[in-house]
Parts: sequence; structure tokens; C-alpha cells
Amino acid sequence: MTVRQAQNITWHPGHVTREERNNLLGQRPCCIWLTGLSACGKSTIAMALEQVLIQRGYPAYVLDGDNIRHGLNKNLGFSPEDRAENIRRIGEVAKLFVDAGLIVITSFISPYRADRDRVRSIMLPGEFIEVFVDAPIEVCAARDPKGLYAKAFRGDIKEFTGISPEAPYEPPLSPEIHLRTDTMNVEECVETILQYLLAHHYLQGGVGAKGRSS
Repeated sequence: MTVRQAQNITWHPGHVTREERNNLLGQRPCCIWLTGLSACGKSTIAMALEQVLIQRGYPAYVLDGDNIRHGLNKNLGFSPEDRAENIRRIGEVAKLFVDAGLIVITSFISPYRADRDRVRSIMLPGEFIEVFVDAPIEVCAARDPKGLYAKAFRGDIKEFTGISPEAPYEPPLSPEIHLRTDTMNVEECVETILQYLLAHHYLQGGVGAKGRSS
């Protein structure tokens, strides 16, 4: 997909600093980027993590791959070019959420390292936390909550990540967090991410920190 470069535009800086927003919300904003095969557990972990953070008083929001394709990216397919544009767009949206002071959790297969690295490059150091949600493809296929693997194995779905030769998955080489969902349950995965956030000082005072514990 060719993206036309806009012309005659000017960046307008705001009057509220990033530090002011961070202090107001009581947290260090970041993008927790969950990547992995279909049915590896990304969305389940993302939703559970968001719920825990909100309950503890930390403003957070999930950007889910399927949900985004219902709206913002509904004009994109699954060719390599469309996949790249899908991740480029959501990377820019995630950057805005981080700039607003939120902890944004993204749940996208995002199969190509170059696309994930590009999102990392548009954020400040430390703002992009890559989480590899890792499960063997046979485990993902056995879960198959949407019936997609069965269709892909029959050849009914083309360009299916991890199955179709033209749609490979490139696992992260050095993710900040590596979750093995074939041996870890959802609660253990969420706790692993929370401990990372605490250890690296992303979670501070929180907003209305009702029920929060560290």
C-alpha cells in the first residue's frame, strides 16, 4: 500500500508537558506490545491486564487487533503490505495514547520484526515494551477458538500467519518480556507483566488507587 505524504502541514506543540500529564495520572506511560500467533493468548492477557491496572488505579486501555480492523483499519487486508500498514497505523495511535499519559496495551499478531521495530523507533526510549506471547503452533491450533486454524489447514484461508508460506511469523529476538502460555496461565502472565512494570518504575502513585497493592 502506498501512503501519500501530506503537504503544507505544521506541528502545533501543546501547552501541557508530558511530565505534567504523568504526574497527574501517577504513572510512567508506556506501550505494552503483545505479539504472537493467533490463539496464543494475546487478547485474553491484554484484557486481564487492563482490568487489573484499572482496579489498582492506573489508567490503561487495550487496542485489540480484531477490534481495530472493525473501524480504523477495516480497509486493510492481510497482504504483507497491508499488514505493515496495519501496524504502522496502530503504532501511531499507540504513540498518541502514550503521549496522553496512558498505559496502552496492544494485542496484534504483528508478524514482522521490522514493523515492530518501526513502532519502537517512533517512541521514546523505554516507552515500548515488547511482550512475546509464545505458544507452539500445535497448542494454538488445538485452542482454535475462532476455528481459523482448521480453515487454514484446509486451505480455506490464505495468508494465515504461521501456516501459509507467504505469511511467516518472525518471533522477537530480545523482547522485554517472554511469556510461555503453554505452561503459564493468564494470572501468571499478568503478574509477570505487573512485576516488570513495578521493577522499572512505570507504576507510581496511580489515580484514585482504590484497591491497589504492590
